Parts: sequence; C-alpha cells; structure tokens
Amino acid sequence: MPESAEASRMLARADHLKASDNPAFIALLDQLHLREARLSDEQRLLLKYLDAWQLDYLGDYRAARTSLTAIIREAPDARLRFRATATLINVLGAVHRYEDAFVQLNQLIEQLPRVTDRELRWQGLGEVAQLLTAAGQYDLGKAYARQMLDVIPPGETACKASYFIEHARYSSGQWGKDDPQAEDAIDDCARAGESVFANALRADMASVLIKAGHPAEAAALLEKHYASVRHDRYLITTLRFDALLAQAYLAMGQSGKARTYALAAVQASAPGEFTDPLRMACRTLYQIDQQRGDYKSALGWHRRYMEADKGYLDDVSAKALAFQIVKQQVQAKKVQVDALDKQNRILQLKQALDRKAVEASRLYIAILALGLLAIGLWLLRLKRSQLAFMRMAQCDSLTGIYNRKHFMSEAEYALRYAQRSSRGACLVLIDLDHFKLINDTYGHATGDQVLRRAVAACREHVRSTDVFGRLGGEEFGVLLPECGMESGIERAEAIRHSVAILSDGEDPGIPVSASFGVACTGESGYDLRQLLMDADQALYRAKRAGRNCVVAGKQGEGVVVA
Repeated sequence: MPESAEASRMLARADHLKASDNPAFIALLDQLHLREARLSDEQRLLLKYLDAWQLDYLGDYRAARTSLTAIIREAPDARLRFRATATLINVLGAVHRYEDAFVQLNQLIEQLPRVTDRELRWQGLGEVAQLLTAAGQYDLGKAYARQMLDVIPPGETACKASYFIEHARYSSGQWGKDDPQAEDAIDDCARAGESVFANALRADMASVLIKAGHPAEAAALLEKHYASVRHDRYLITTLRFDALLAQAYLAMGQSGKARTYALAAVQASAPGEFTDPLRMACRTLYQIDQQRGDYKSALGWHRRYMEADKGYLDDVSAKALAFQIVKQQVQAKKVQVDALDKQNRILQLKQALDRKAVEASRLYIAILALGLLAIGLWLLRLKRSQLAFMRMAQCDSLTGIYNRKHFMSEAEYALRYAQRSSRGACLVLIDLDHFKLINDTYGHATGDQVLRRAVAACREHVRSTDVFGRLGGEEFGVLLPECGMESGIERAEAIRHSVAILSDGEDPGIPVSASFGVACTGESGYDLRQLLMDADQALYRAKRAGRNCVVAGKQGEGVVVA
C-alpha cells in the first residue's frame, strides 16, 4: 500500500477510535507523528485536529483552544473547519467562556440545514445537544440529540445520541431508580464498545440510586466498572466515579473507603476548577471528620466545600444566563435589522411620492410608523425580560425564595454591614424532618407542596430585613440581622411551631416537622462559613436529640424540645 494511502487509513482509524478506545487512539497518533514529515498538508492538518481533540479529552483546554483556532483560520477544507468549530464549542464551554460558546453555537445551528455530510451533521448535532443540556435547556438538547438518530454515519452507532438523550433526561430529573430506557441506552453503548458513554450513564444511574437510598447498589455498579473508567482516562467521569463512591460508602457507614475515594477526587481535580465531583468530595470529607469529632479538619473541608459549591453554582448560573443573553441578542439583532429595513422603505417611499398619491402614501407611512413603534415596544419588552431573567437567576424556582448562591451573597453583605456597625446577627438552619419518607410515601408532587407550605409558614416570621433562602433539597437558611442568641432561639422556636402545625391543616395525614440549628455572631464571629459550620453542628445535634427541636450554640445551649 502506498505510504500516503496507509497514512490516510491510519488517520481514519484513529478518528474512529478516539472516544471508544482512547489508548489505541494515542498509539496511532504516536505512529503518525513519526511519519509526520512525509504527510501531505491535508493529512497534517487532520493530525493536528486529532491532537487538539485529545487535548480537549484530557482537559488541557488552553492548548486545545489555541490549536483549534489555528485550524479554523488555516484549513482550506470547509469540512475540517466545521469539525474544528464544533470541537471548539466544547472547549469554550469547558473554560467557562459561555457567551463565546453560544455565539459559535448559533452560527453552527444556522449552518446545519445546509450540511448534507452525515458525519458533519452527526458531530454538529452532538455538540449542540451537549451544550444546550449543560445550559439547562433539556428539551432542546433532547430534540437535537434525536435528530442524530436520523443521520448515523457509517462506522457509528446510536450510542452517542442515546447518551445525550438520556443524560438530558437524568439532568431534568426524569430518571427513576429503575429506568428501562436508561438501562437500554447503557446496554447499547456497552455492546457498541463505547465505554466512555456507557460509564458516564452509569455514573448518572449511581447518583439516582444514592439519592433513592440504595448506596450499596450504587457502589456495586461503580466498583464493577471502575477499571474501565481508569482505562478510558476521561477525567470528568473518573472524578464522578470517585466522588459517587465516596458518597455511597459514607451512606453505608464505611468511612475509610469513603475517605479514600473522596481524597482521590480532590487530588485529581484541576486547580481552580469547581466541578460537581469536587464539591461532592469536599462535602463527604467534611461529613466524615464531623462524625469523627475532628472539628478543626471538618472546618477546613467545609470551607473548601463552600468555595467549590459557590464556584460550581456560579458556573451553572453563568451557563444558563449566557444562553439567554445570546438568545436575546440574536432576537434583538433580528428585530433591529427589521426596523432598519422598514425605515429604509419609509425613506424610499417619501422620495417617490408624487402629488396624486400623497393621501394613500401617507396612510402607508402611518402603518409603517406604527410597525416601528411596535418594534420599539418589543425591544423594550425584550429588555424587561432580560431583567426578569436576572431576577429569576437569584430565586429558587419551586419556593420563590433566594436560591443558595444569592442567599450566600446577601448573607455575606448583611454580615459585613453588621460587623461595621457592631451589631449582632444569628444564622438559623432549618431541615425538614424525614422529608425523603414524605417523597417516597406520597410522591414528589406532594413533597413539593410540603416544601412550599413550609416556606409559607416560615415567611410569617421572617422580617423584610432578614435573608431567607433554600440551601438545597429540604434545607433552608435564615440570617437574622440585629439579633442575639436569646432572640434567635425565640424566632427559631416560633418558626418551628408554625411548621409543625402544618400536619393539622390541608393534609392531616402527613406529619411535618423541622429541626433547627442556631449560631450567632457573639459566639461564632462574622465569618459566614464559620456561622454555617456552627449552625450545621447545632442542627446535627438537634437531629440526634430526636428532631422537631431547636439547638443553639456550639455547646448545645438553648435546646428547645417540642
């Protein structure tokens, strides 16, 4: 076989293996680099693209971005430029340049109807589905992933499309403990040899099992495929396996194994990157040290958890916000172009007026002017919707109170003010008792109703100057400015009583109560992380004391039992 033809064969083989057998892909790249001097310009550019793809796969996003940008600028082949652009979108998302990523994505979406090459459409649709799901646009992500099923190119299987569909379903909370559709997708990917996608879905399934109270099943699933994940060397899936194994073993009471896997996730995380696995691992290590009574170490892990949690939530919000901003920028640009077109038509009409057509033309001008006014009103409405979206980014969608990110920001601001003015403040953590049992017994719709009613009960005792937010799941926080320990306990007890009487209201068969942990600046200082740590420890003691009570302070003073 001529050397050029052999190089083309090796490049095609490497291209096909890059995700399904990454070690074999790397071996082929090494062989191709040995003969790089004898490759054609077109072959060298394709090799450069495959190198960039591998840099993205390994998480070296800066180098991948530089190389892909150069390919887009230099490659004469429009097909390779399209592929490089699609991969660049993935890289821009990974380095948190979400507005740039969505600008590129919109351009890619505009090109897709004209792309007839099945391989290009397959890759382009996949990148669109992946980024839209990451931005919380789950239905759109599934819609683009389903289009992939119509253009499966030779040598590919339905695995990748099935992964994007099922990951969007998982991310939107549509998976149950036993989900035949998800299990079929995993089996399909496993049979196709696409272990990267199969293992990513297994991580999703393990997460669902842990949340459903089946940590042993989750650990067994993850351990069974742990060697496969290590072989694939795909960093984010490796981190998820480690963090989920840590969570599962902690729930099973095996803190030694939980610590080993959590530390592995922390150590393998890239410096400065705040991922979901990192925050999960830090929280697990905090819980382990708290249970052991090593509060100094627990405080250190709690601080790292808070930092990772804030960074991760900021990143999630940034993705969603970037999608909306770019979407509205595109809409605004189209409206502005339409407005300019109408203005030009008015000017042309004015120039063409003659005396005989003045009355009729004036009527037409008036109609066009009304059209311009409507466009102006539309632009105003668009601006208002942007502001409304900014407000939505601050609130929890289910309860309407602050979400965790905005609660932390507002609480830190209130504490800085309290410290400058030498005034006290209390932090109250609230956790609904046995809430998982309510969800399992009565269903998630009833659980959501209980959450909303509990928030309404809390609001009866929350002042306009207080900071009230949902910290996650069934846990809430209230920062009470200008409040001492005694007053904080009284306020918490009043809220506890209001929440407890819900069981006598609309749903008398559903027992509702909450446990409370209170920490105050007089004892804990004005650092929000320290207040959260102390209030969380008090909440933990309230749970051990039998629930439905208030515990305040580091030593348990001010216990109020219902």
